[in-house]
Amino acid sequence: MPPHDAPRPIDGDVYVSPRHLAAATSTGDAALQPLLDAGWEMAHDDLGNLHVHAPDRRIRLGYLPEGEDDGLWRINAYEDPFGPPAWGACFNNTCPTEFVHAFTTALARAYRRGPQAYLASPNPIREGREPALAIDPLVNRGWRASHDRRGTLELHAPDGLAGLAIPTGRLDPEKELTTRDARWQLWAGTSNDHPVWYATASTHTPVALVRAVTECVSDPAPLPRWRKDTRSYIQGMARLTPILLPDPPGPTPLDMRRLAGLRPAGLPSSSVPRWSTTSAPPRPGSRR
Repeated sequence: MPPHDAPRPIDGDVYVSPRHLAAATSTGDAALQPLLDAGWEMAHDDLGNLHVHAPDRRIRLGYLPEGEDDGLWRINAYEDPFGPPAWGACFNNTCPTEFVHAFTTALARAYRRGPQAYLASPNPIREGREPALAIDPLVNRGWRASHDRRGTLELHAPDGLAGLAIPTGRLDPEKELTTRDARWQLWAGTSNDHPVWYATASTHTPVALVRAVTECVSDPAPLPRWRKDTRSYIQGMARLTPILLPDPPGPTPLDMRRLAGLRPAGLPSSSVPRWSTTSAPPRPGSRR
């Protein structure tokens, strides 16, 4: 197997399940990589925040550990690079990094297709842009749907510890970009009012990008974390299972032949029969 095809070591000693009860990893490098691989430009500001720009400057990502609030990841897209955002998404500082990676991977894919993809607003009568496509992964994996008194569609994970809220009324476009009052509100914990992590996306965010996140969040596979890093999962809620690494493979027949070729030569054996009582002949020059 070539080196670049070798399996990557698991970064963790426990699995966290269900995965929506994990939290952020120690770095955000994995979530940035799809955009950097696509040739996006990266820059830092004086505060230590990181900014990534699409080549046409119509999409901008901010990784903001020194931001004004807990919105660690903020992604905005623009019809006009100098105009207001057409849509925006936010992941807070405790949201599992894998969910951000799912979004940026889909975003890089949409960007390669052009503005007709990365500026494609949801549309219930346009194939591939129906808002229901973002909900399907949750419904297919057992999330339960309901409506509250305010007309908000809500879906809850089977364990009741994660949810998606979708307000059905008209929303303030500016608040969608700067608060949690957005069209798509994904969260984990016991309540949307006090989430342990959250992610939001505004009304005009392309359905394909939202769906990438809902597919990742509802994936039944657990996420690896380090048990001692208690900030990387939700204590008291998440199930932790030790990661058992496979035993190293045994030597192959070829390995055995190679090892046999490295063995030192044995000492010459005596010519005396094994069960003979006769002494071996004296060596030349020896004296009794």
